[in-house]
Amino acid sequence: MSDTPGSTAVLYDGHIVKLELQDGKWEIVRHRDAVSVLVLDGEGRMLCVRQPRRAIGTDTVEAPAGLIDDGETPEQAARRELQEEAGLDGDMRLLTRYYSSPGFSDEQIYLYHATNLRESRLPMDDDEQIEVEWLQPRAVLEGLRDGTMTGSATTVTAALYALQVQA
Repeated sequence: MSDTPGSTAVLYDGHIVKLELQDGKWEIVRHRDAVSVLVLDGEGRMLCVRQPRRAIGTDTVEAPAGLIDDGETPEQAARRELQEEAGLDGDMRLLTRYYSSPGFSDEQIYLYHATNLRESRLPMDDDEQIEVEWLQPRAVLEGLRDGTMTGSATTVTAALYALQVQA
């Protein structure tokens, strides 16, 4: 592996991630972009999905989310994920996009707000074990803070936007 300035060596090239070594010292994870969807019901509760996450060895509570497939726009991916994980579809509005962990990864996450909901189910991925829960955004943030829930950047971002939408 070269430590020549401007050099890049591919250490691993998988289905979801590619690990590069730049200039002989910077480990960079190239990761497919992802989407997350904020859904609120008439009582102000936020749609969450509870699912096991192998990387951390526990269940997480998250807003519906997933990777953008080849050929999909972020909005198409958001619709597909909401249909797969919760059996819903709706009008999508992009709230924000952000890097999940820019210190070592180039993954961007697009957060959409779904409104005017209707039932529309697509089959879940074979490896998904998802339980749908409707939770108050403040309860989600409190559970993340006190450790009674485990979440992700998508969970926090969606809950914070939910509180802003309700204000």
